[in-house]
Amino acid sequence: MTSLSAFFRLTGAGWALVRADALIPREAEPLLPPGAKLAGRLLRLFAGGAAKRGRPGERLARVLESQGPAAIKLGQFLSTRADIFGTAFAEDLSHLKDRLPAFPLAIAEAEIARNLGKPLDEIFTEIGEPVAAASLAQAHPATLVDGRKVAVKVLRPGVERQVARDTGVLRLAARLAETLAPASRRLRPTEFVEVVIRALELEMDLRFEAAGCAELGEAMAKDPYMRAPTVCWEGVGKRVLTLTWAEGVPLSDPAALALPGLDRKALAENVTRGFLAQALDHGLFHADLHEGNLFVAAPSTITAVDYGIVGRLGPGERRYLAEILYGFLNRDYPRIAQVHFDAGYVPAHQDKDAFAQALRAVGEPVFGRNARDVSMGRLLAQLFEITALFDMALRPELVLLQKTMVTVEGVARRIDPTHDLWAAADPVVRRWIGRELSPAAKVRDFAEEALRALRAIARLAEAPPTTTEVHVERPHVWPLLWFLVGAATAGAAFVTGLLLSR
Repeated sequence: MTSLSAFFRLTGAGWALVRADALIPREAEPLLPPGAKLAGRLLRLFAGGAAKRGRPGERLARVLESQGPAAIKLGQFLSTRADIFGTAFAEDLSHLKDRLPAFPLAIAEAEIARNLGKPLDEIFTEIGEPVAAASLAQAHPATLVDGRKVAVKVLRPGVERQVARDTGVLRLAARLAETLAPASRRLRPTEFVEVVIRALELEMDLRFEAAGCAELGEAMAKDPYMRAPTVCWEGVGKRVLTLTWAEGVPLSDPAALALPGLDRKALAENVTRGFLAQALDHGLFHADLHEGNLFVAAPSTITAVDYGIVGRLGPGERRYLAEILYGFLNRDYPRIAQVHFDAGYVPAHQDKDAFAQALRAVGEPVFGRNARDVSMGRLLAQLFEITALFDMALRPELVLLQKTMVTVEGVARRIDPTHDLWAAADPVVRRWIGRELSPAAKVRDFAEEALRALRAIARLAEAPPTTTEVHVERPHVWPLLWFLVGAATAGAAFVTGLLLSR
């Protein structure tokens, strides 16, 4: 895409933002310097009727919905940055609607056959009219030759060219922002846009979504809370994804909660526990658990679909999440503070006692209140706001987790308005704490760390000398190696003795 073409497209998008009062919204005026205030007032002279409807995040969401898949993906990423834009703004953006008219069945069938490299009748006995359509792809019901009912997702023809044009506009906008608004460089817009573009590229290769569904499905199968469709690999290509049909009714359908025999209390608990078990026990979670992606059947079965966004948590992030939830459940604010310092999230020069006091200001107001009025996701959002005052750099995976948690809470409480999210989470959190922080787990962690250190030193000892300096120092490696072996053995024996003496 030429720079001139990108400039004209960016101008069109900017005009749409001005008309909606979403470029320099009136609500932001008290926070702006005089020059920006004046610019905002001048731009609002050109605002249309849409500028009077809704909050800034809602107005921006409407504009992004009209600008194509790259703009929609940008909005989805912005909605994960409550730490920058505020909770209300981010939550409004999270309701972006990605819907477009469907393209004809005949075109979809041609795309499927071309991408799979086989005649359709070798894989499917029938393919039905589309049941859902979005900016990147649409879904069709179908039947495999073995009789299984499936859902076939196929990318829109030419969507790659459209996304390439859109991403050219995003890159230009990021460069202009860094040039014309130096204050924006702190947010690194060019890097942020590249992350958005990379996510779009992965989303346009449906083999990645198939892999995410298969991986998360294996994790879900270990728990009784939620399940995933089965990937039908014979129907998977770069532009085509085939999954077994999700039985039940989507929660977005008003009839879903009126299903005969539905246990709404158990269903709400399964939503909450399913999400937390994914994040804590398995380190990966479905990050788009809105009502349209959850199919329910009596009495309390949930099937999650659409695996375009899968969040991941490393061992450190999982421990952090479990420890802070456990700490809030027990009102143990010094422990929560210690977790932040141990993980290195809060710099060591900060005052730990002052941080614990700030955490108390977040946690205490929720105790004594009805559990249904206390949001775990919003509690995390307030925690992130507090930690920013202590120079904690917020990790993107934790922000995505918090955003998903807010969505999960909303779904669970729509299913069962009396749902106690904290009571539902308690057994999952305590199970993780008991398993991962027990004395036996500490012995295991110590042994794993010792083995990693020994392997690293052994590789160093076996490496051929590359310089005189390395050759001279090499004889000292083996004494250190044997020292670590002895220390690891003694430590394991000591801790094991403590366990056996109990």
